[in-house]
Amino acid sequence: MTAQDSVTRLQERFANSILKAGEFRGENSLSIKIESVREIARFCRDELGFDYLLDISSLDHFGGDPRFEMVYELYSMADGVHLRLKAVVPGEDNPVAPSVSDLWPTADWHEREVFDMMGIRFEGHPDLRRILMWEGYPFYPLRKDFPLEGKPSDVPEVAFTEAAPLAGGPFVTIPTDGITEVREPRARRAGDPLSPDKFLAES
Repeated sequence: MTAQDSVTRLQERFANSILKAGEFRGENSLSIKIESVREIARFCRDELGFDYLLDISSLDHFGGDPRFEMVYELYSMADGVHLRLKAVVPGEDNPVAPSVSDLWPTADWHEREVFDMMGIRFEGHPDLRRILMWEGYPFYPLRKDFPLEGKPSDVPEVAFTEAAPLAGGPFVTIPTDGITEVREPRARRAGDPLSPDKFLAES
């Protein structure tokens, strides 16, 4: 089955849920209604052979309405066919999309990343929590209104946003006349035979 065959079958089966079909440089995309995501995704998996979820991502159309959009990249291992599904997500203040983590287990972490970075919640996700930022972080770094320099977000005893001190830091090498093993950070463990203090004392 080709990608165009899949598009044709989806258009016939879900005529009222498909808003737009497009092709660019051999890639086929379908814009669908957000409330039909699960039904169409299940059909793609079970009937069209899209057994591999390559990726889930999100878009921020800042200033537009609706603002957010989900993008699903599907692939058929048997046919070598790629298909993209796109669905706008209503609600700028509290965007919610259906989870497909029960259809493709790999969606679990993809959806957690979208939630963490963009603030889109996934209804039905079994463990929706942050995956990159710490729990309690109040912002969504991939939104277009998030400044490149970041925002102050001090959380006592959890994290801070000030520049970390480099002198003596765990990832900073120490200038010595020693070999690389002496200079690298792992050599700084207490009692390590390659510690800089030991090297300097013996030199």
